[in-house]
Amino acid sequence: MDEDLGNYIPTDDEPFMNERQLQFFRVKLEKWKADILADSQNTISHLQIDSINLPDSIDRASAETEKGIELRTRDRQRKLIAKIDEAIKRIDEGEYGYCEETGEPISLGRLIARPIATLSLEAQERHERQERVHRDD
Repeated sequence: MDEDLGNYIPTDDEPFMNERQLQFFRVKLEKWKADILADSQNTISHLQIDSINLPDSIDRASAETEKGIELRTRDRQRKLIAKIDEAIKRIDEGEYGYCEETGEPISLGRLIARPIATLSLEAQERHERQERVHRDD
């Protein structure tokens, strides 16, 4: 990963999605993905511990519940990795940082907080309002 970035944080004072910003977000996304994958290795190791040998049925039930929670978490993280990969692909294709609905730039603050964002804040809020309306039907 690029050591030249140091403590660099993208700002609105520079051209939007210049090479340095793109590199910043690529490094951020790749690190996030690596952290998730490392964490999932820990889960796999933990899940391989055999709860069948627990003497108490309550202990076994508790262990099975924990495994279920861990598996759901892993499934969410698997989906997150897919979104991270999509964001990296958008960087490669020159589409990263732009709202997929409006084509307008997504704010740097939003991208720093949620680097997989595909919608501007306004488009995301519109989308969530529409979901609430349809859910209430």
